[in-house]
Amino acid sequence: MPNNSLTSYREFLPFAFKNMAKTTVTLKDIAQRLGLTIATVSKALKDYPDISPLTKANVRKLADEMHYSPNALALKLRKRKTFVLGVIIPEIVHHFFSNVISGIIDMAEERGYNVLLTQSDESMEREIKEAKLLLSQRVDGLLISLANNTDTVDHLKEFQEMGVPIVMFDKVNGSMGTSLVQVDNRNGAFLAVKHLIESGRRRIAHIRGPIVPQTANERHKGYCDAIEEAGLKTNLEYIRVCKDVTQQEGEEFTRQLLLLPEPPDAIFCITDLVAIGAMKAIKDAGYRIPEDIALVGFSDWNIAAVVSPALTSVYQPGYEMGQQATRILVNEIEAKEAKLPVQRQSIVLKTELKIRASS
Repeated sequence: MPNNSLTSYREFLPFAFKNMAKTTVTLKDIAQRLGLTIATVSKALKDYPDISPLTKANVRKLADEMHYSPNALALKLRKRKTFVLGVIIPEIVHHFFSNVISGIIDMAEERGYNVLLTQSDESMEREIKEAKLLLSQRVDGLLISLANNTDTVDHLKEFQEMGVPIVMFDKVNGSMGTSLVQVDNRNGAFLAVKHLIESGRRRIAHIRGPIVPQTANERHKGYCDAIEEAGLKTNLEYIRVCKDVTQQEGEEFTRQLLLLPEPPDAIFCITDLVAIGAMKAIKDAGYRIPEDIALVGFSDWNIAAVVSPALTSVYQPGYEMGQQATRILVNEIEAKEAKLPVQRQSIVLKTELKIRASS
């Protein structure tokens, strides 16, 4: 091919593509011609009820005249099913949540889905970022256990607006009308404190979780229920509120409790991790467990049976929780695809008191 032909060909390509681009009519072109916003044009073409019939007619007429056609690839991407479930969990390296994750993954695999797992690290700010990430990845549904300091779920409403089903588990918020999967925190705590009372304890302290999560409040209610049923009075000096629910908080709060004029003769802790901290403080102060002070945790981590003395704890079925939450979510996704009514569920799983040497 002569050089002049090659030069002409190279010169022709930008010209050709430039003119091809001009033939592609966009929503912006229609909006500019009619003096409307792009959003209004888009909603008019989709027959949104908040757009007037006259505006819809004008938009459709001009769209036909300009031979407007939606981008087929974009439509496909918007409607594409990813077979991916998004998961936001407070802590991944955590005995209870590790079991939940196993249940989620096993059930997801059984139903033909993959899992995109993220961690909020008990931070609402990070939870918001992870939610945006999962939404951008076009997950088919969301499983979430809220962070301890999450006091609003506004950042999750966009999922509902986009038609993405949500199931909350463990730490939940019922205000969105989503399906919920929880353990019976209140009854589990009640059984723990009732056991302490039946073993002769009367000065029972409670190292509880933060005020915001429903789980912490339910466990505190269970503690109060047992105290009230036994005809005892709730002593506010015996209540300590964790901020981060750590072993260090369990140790520090127990040190404070032991300095009271009448130290407690039993302590019920929000988690086993907090109880391990309490156990250290009790031993360091020269008290015996359970002879002087009985101790009970919640979750029944593997470590509960290993520490000395072995820790009495409330077992909560994490694996079953993960399976149930995932099963419900996939059912909601498939019901939505089949244009069937979605049945919201609220599942409460039973807890069990595991009595060991610490009480």
